[in-house]
Amino acid sequence: MMVDDEPINIEMTQAFLEEVGYTRFCSTTDPAQALRILRVVRPHVILLDIQMPAVSGFDILQAMRADETLRHIPVIVLTGAVDSDTKLKALELGASDFLNKPVDASELVLRLRNTLAARAYQEHLTYYDRLTGLPNRQRCLDEIDRALRRAQRLQRTGALIQIDIDRFTQINEALGPSAGDTLLQQIALRLADRVSVWSASHTNPETFEVPQLSRLSADEFMIVLPQLQSIGSVADLAASLREAASTPAYQIAGHEVVVTVSQGVAMFPGDGSEVDQLLQHVGSAIHHAKQAGRNTCQFYAPELNARAIQHLSVENDLRKAIERNEFCIYYQPKIDLATGHLSGAEALIRWNHPERGLLGPGEFIPVAETVNLIVPTGSWVIREVHRQAVAWHTAGLPAIMLSINVSARQFAQADFIENVRRVMAGGGMAGHLCFELTETSMMEKPESKIEGLKELKNLGLSLSIDDFGVGYSSFSYLRRMPIDELKIDKSFVDEIESSEDSAAIVIAIIAMAKSLGLATVAEGVETEGQARFLRENGCGDCQGYFFARPMPAIEFEEQWLRKTAAFK
Repeated sequence: MMVDDEPINIEMTQAFLEEVGYTRFCSTTDPAQALRILRVVRPHVILLDIQMPAVSGFDILQAMRADETLRHIPVIVLTGAVDSDTKLKALELGASDFLNKPVDASELVLRLRNTLAARAYQEHLTYYDRLTGLPNRQRCLDEIDRALRRAQRLQRTGALIQIDIDRFTQINEALGPSAGDTLLQQIALRLADRVSVWSASHTNPETFEVPQLSRLSADEFMIVLPQLQSIGSVADLAASLREAASTPAYQIAGHEVVVTVSQGVAMFPGDGSEVDQLLQHVGSAIHHAKQAGRNTCQFYAPELNARAIQHLSVENDLRKAIERNEFCIYYQPKIDLATGHLSGAEALIRWNHPERGLLGPGEFIPVAETVNLIVPTGSWVIREVHRQAVAWHTAGLPAIMLSINVSARQFAQADFIENVRRVMAGGGMAGHLCFELTETSMMEKPESKIEGLKELKNLGLSLSIDDFGVGYSSFSYLRRMPIDELKIDKSFVDEIESSEDSAAIVIAIIAMAKSLGLATVAEGVETEGQARFLRENGCGDCQGYFFARPMPAIEFEEQWLRKTAAFK
């Protein structure tokens, strides 16, 4: 950018700079407008005349150094004054270099080249990620701010696309930091290539408003799209980026690594008029994408922000729930289909929220999983169900099998087995408790799960694979795992009267369980037809609203324990 009150100086300077390849040139002959233009254009270097009426070059230098967004832009001063005081004052105000008027073209080109090279080196150290070579978080924030202001002024639309690598932490832990760095470099190259291809067909070359890909943190990237021709083009780019990131698989440290990414999109200025607000909203979108199963893209909508606020509220209240004794256990009867008698019950946590009333697990367990509160919550459930089992036994009531859901994160805790051992010590009820673990969690690195399952069996506990049928279990692993029961997933039970495929799957699960010597339980039974189908095809136990809803311990005791004539 050149600021000079003489148009002829600007015309001549621009002419010979264009001859040597400098094509992006802006200027003003009105020094009073210089700062406003500077804030919009953010040039790489300024050629600044010192002696101008009304507003001098010194005034502009002083104002630039007081502005955080402008103070680091290098300034080459153009002056006809040769006295040392003028030069000293310019240096004190932050000038980078000097040229005496009339300007020698060759000298200007050399000084401009050196100034830009020094600026580029310093900028690279400050604003670029050393691993990938991409702009870093600070540069990204600056670009978002610039693009947002320009979009507001010109009444146009831009977008942010945040990209997070799914399960990068696990990849890094499995293969090591060096392999993780190599993976990040390769992903960055693929993303940059797709952004470049998209930009070539969606960017107006006259505006220089090109997309910017940045690396925000370890496994997070951000793309700033300053100007959109259509909103649909954002979705197209997002889909292209997901494909590029995942296909083909990466060859890292002798391993084939398959990667997926989750994406969040926020439009500006519609989704936010400030940088922080935009970042918050694109963060809400990507959080929702991850909750939806990862490897997908989610556009921001106001309800996502409301959901995030609700999530935070639940998280804060959850942290106090155990110490305030707000949790309770409901019990849902399990019925022996052959006899119609009570065979056990599943223990299900409920939350007596002080403001929202009784909450089911679906309203807070996902939050507990996300913020790692599932471990203390799950530990409380085990202690409470064991206490209740001991109390019923002491009261002379029949000892039935009580099933407890155990999360994958609980099971993975190094001290989980020892904590269970302490709870069971002296109670004598371990043989009447069954831990339910989901099929999906058991089939993720199953080799590492087998030893822990054996230790639980040694404590006298029964073990059940919950939600069976949706996790692609290996028959060989099922044979090696010391489990007692398969619990047929509710999605198949729902459709056994209407879908031949679901009915066939249920029959196959029952047959496989029998071949392995395992019991079967069907959950979510809601109709007489479902119960009859399960009974006729040899399913052992079932539970669901057709028989009874979950109920408080005292109600379960009165309606079932004290009135049931035959127990297993």
